[in-house]
Amino acid sequence: MDLQQRINAFIKLGNFLSQFTNEGIQKKDNIPHNDLFFEGFKHQIKLAHEHNGWFKKENILFALQGWSNQLNSNTINQWLEKYQFNIKTPKTIAIIMAGNIPLVGFHDFLSVLITGHHVLVKQSSNDKHLLPFLAKYLEHVEPEFKNRIQFTEDKLEHFDAVIATGSDNTARYFEYYFKDKPSIIRKNRNSIAVLTGNESEEQLIALSEDIFRYYGLGCRNVSKIYVPENYNFDEFFKAMYDWHPIIHENKYANNYDYNKAVYLMSEFTMLENGFLMLKKDESFSSPIATVFYEHYQSLENLRKVLSEKEQQIQCVVSHGFIDNEIQFGQTQLPKLWDYADGIDTISFSLTIC
Repeated sequence: MDLQQRINAFIKLGNFLSQFTNEGIQKKDNIPHNDLFFEGFKHQIKLAHEHNGWFKKENILFALQGWSNQLNSNTINQWLEKYQFNIKTPKTIAIIMAGNIPLVGFHDFLSVLITGHHVLVKQSSNDKHLLPFLAKYLEHVEPEFKNRIQFTEDKLEHFDAVIATGSDNTARYFEYYFKDKPSIIRKNRNSIAVLTGNESEEQLIALSEDIFRYYGLGCRNVSKIYVPENYNFDEFFKAMYDWHPIIHENKYANNYDYNKAVYLMSEFTMLENGFLMLKKDESFSSPIATVFYEHYQSLENLRKVLSEKEQQIQCVVSHGFIDNEIQFGQTQLPKLWDYADGIDTISFSLTIC
């Protein structure tokens, strides 16, 4: 199977996923194997939500639409054009996936297969319904993918390299366990936003998407904001208002109530609007329903501080602050070349030969 065959298969998968968007689920004509897979995937979406209450249907469809938008000829070819594909003897690359948001491990899955390797997937129990079904669809549109994709719930065996995503604690285990294998080991990272007080209403509303999408569970979700001294939070809270129905969702509301009680009992100073709390804190990783904030004296000094802590940061949302910043509202819409932790999984896969 050559590179173009692999690309064509993922383009067909993108067309299949285009039927599942936040605008609605609608069956299209001329989608290969649709009679076999369309209703089945609708059922997998339902099962994914029933199995994991954080996987709200709206968020699953948001993730599917995001991948559909990326899996097209122009974007894939733009992504891959700088690489030299010379894999003559495919190896097996194992992927240990997180389960915090729907299909969070799909980019690793795509990267391994598109380079010509075999993939051995160990999924999180929180996200186990969607990807195996999509893998079956790939095998139908490109039969040569059969026997190249394997899922396991057991101990990983018979693999040549590994990509593993987990917490700081599990990363230490991964580093020890896979010390003799080529590996990418990802740890905890969080995303931040840098505000100046000059943001437009539209920018702050867009920031609400970066904060609340997936309930804030993704590493690309903004969990902390940096603001100047004497920053007025009124406009910030006003821009968050469209998300207020989130407090009526039980899992989110339970976390909100619990964390609020902890803050009050500990006599922490906080700001809140009934569905989001702001707590002054130097940490990056905030609990659900909470965003940490910290004041800065100058943008120049803040750049130095954040540069020293770059290994803890996934994305920086801002406007005119740094070169590789993310625009407001775009953290959950990464391009194929936006690699997690800045580690190029295509380059890594191409070295395994």
